[in-house]
Amino acid sequence: MSNKEKLRQIFAESLAIDSARITDDLRYATIPEWDSVAHMALVAAIEAAFDIMLDTDDVIDMSSFAKAQEILAKYAVAF
Repeated sequence: MSNKEKLRQIFAESLAIDSARITDDLRYATIPEWDSVAHMALVAAIEAAFDIMLDTDDVIDMSSFAKAQEILAKYAVAF
């Protein structure tokens, strides 16, 4: 499984949505499932899956699926 597929699965499970809905255009608060509580669950799942600890600024900046990939690249996660 590629890192992008892994991240897509994390988004699907954390937000309780079908993985087909997850595209680079998926943005925070544009779907009811991605609220502040789901965002923190998503962050925790990403940190556990990729064995990293995100900076507070990165947690705040993670506003889309595409941005999540960009942020993870800073932590040496290749996409």
